[in-house]
Amino acid sequence: MADNTFLEHIVIVGGGTAGWMAAAALSRVLEQHSCAITVIEPSGIAPVGVGEATIPPIRLFNQMLGVDEATFLRETQGTFKLGIEFENWREQGHSYFHPFGRYGADLDTVAFHQYWRKLHQQGYQPTLADFSLATLAARANKFRLPDNDRHSVFSNISYAYHFDATLYAAWLKKYALARGVKVIDDTVDKVLLHPKTGFIEALSLRHSALLKADFFIDCSGFKGVLIEQALHTGYDNWQSLLPCDRAITVTTARLDPLPPFTRSIAQPAGWQWQIPLQHRTGNGHVYCSQFMSDDEALTCLLRQLPGAPISEPRRLSFTTGKRKKFWNKNCLALGLAAGFMEPLESTSIHLIQTALAKLMKAFPDKTFDPVDIDEYNRMAETEFVRIRDFLVLHYHANQRQDGAFWQHCASQSIPDTLAHKYALYKSRGRVFRYDEELFSDSSWVAVFEGQGVIPRRYDPLADTFAHDRLLRTCEKMRATLQAGVQAMPGHDAFLQHYCKPPNVVNTPIGYR
Repeated sequence: MADNTFLEHIVIVGGGTAGWMAAAALSRVLEQHSCAITVIEPSGIAPVGVGEATIPPIRLFNQMLGVDEATFLRETQGTFKLGIEFENWREQGHSYFHPFGRYGADLDTVAFHQYWRKLHQQGYQPTLADFSLATLAARANKFRLPDNDRHSVFSNISYAYHFDATLYAAWLKKYALARGVKVIDDTVDKVLLHPKTGFIEALSLRHSALLKADFFIDCSGFKGVLIEQALHTGYDNWQSLLPCDRAITVTTARLDPLPPFTRSIAQPAGWQWQIPLQHRTGNGHVYCSQFMSDDEALTCLLRQLPGAPISEPRRLSFTTGKRKKFWNKNCLALGLAAGFMEPLESTSIHLIQTALAKLMKAFPDKTFDPVDIDEYNRMAETEFVRIRDFLVLHYHANQRQDGAFWQHCASQSIPDTLAHKYALYKSRGRVFRYDEELFSDSSWVAVFEGQGVIPRRYDPLADTFAHDRLLRTCEKMRATLQAGVQAMPGHDAFLQHYCKPPNVVNTPIGYR
């Protein structure tokens, strides 16, 4: 006989991307249970909406929801993404590509980049990027979906999306409401806590009746209405490691042609993003207010836009870091309420997705066993730390000599976890991953090599492959990849055929 401890009511405070991702996922997972789901979403509050670029695991989230990819892209004005182009990060005038997917193919259990490193030290001219299908396709503005034939050069295509975050939230809202999720247009006025346990018992809303629930998910943004203002969970400030604390966003007209990648362009005190959508282009400038004023940052952004602005600039202030606990008592923080890391590697939406996946693994009943909550917090802490380290690497490994900000970043101490990874790569180009961390070996290699972190030696096992045979194998790989890219359709052409949305006319605006 089933007990009566199963959750009866879940309340999500806040809509936006985080709130509606949570509502959509829970409505899908709990569709066979009589657990009510309510979202409190006040009207008239514009979402932050900076998370328009994603990484490949987003496809798993959409598959879990059971949605059609072409429909999703059409509804969100989405495009495909094969990676990120980093410009001027290592030094002025230098660029490198962080691709999704692997480099070449591993040979006899040894990572491909080890063989390439060996040949490169002997004068081999092709770059590591020449062995990345994603990099070659991105630079040629080509795209296609993966091939199911595992022998095909296209079988290992890995991709993500760019999409309009506001449209994505609206699309998820429609999905969730169709599955019985209720929405209340109101704001939380007061949080009522149990006098002994400190658990959240109910929410007093400004215009509605008292709302009781078993489990509360805080998607209220930076302010953390539940997790911080009510439960006083605390915050770990990582600004000494990642000093940028401001951002300005503005949109411009659609790019032509549409590149299948995000651009990240280093600026004097931060960096600028460029995200291509089917109806417009998302632009933003992330910067450190210690080294650049707000007016200087806006001028810097507007001066380097790819076209005339079609929106007013929006400003955002943030403190990089995370809550000391992501799950505290019967409250889970998601999205900006859980923490913030700048969108340098497009991890914002991913962190919402993985938080929900962890929640499903440690899904509570009314007893809220501390063992499950502690394990969730341990896994989330590890993920945040490893992503933080990956972002810090971009800044710390710069070789720019043209500004105080970049010299400050290069001289800063780095976390022991990153220092260990750094030392291993400097020794023999080896990458070790821990606790199911997000970024793959290829991602670490892309940034280490791109930023100019060169190993002193290569893996000695690379010497077990005969030199002439290795050269022939590499040249065959390179030729196969080049032929594959030649055979791919253009990104624009593929979008036109696969998921073209209705036309949208964008009108440039002026600034007062």
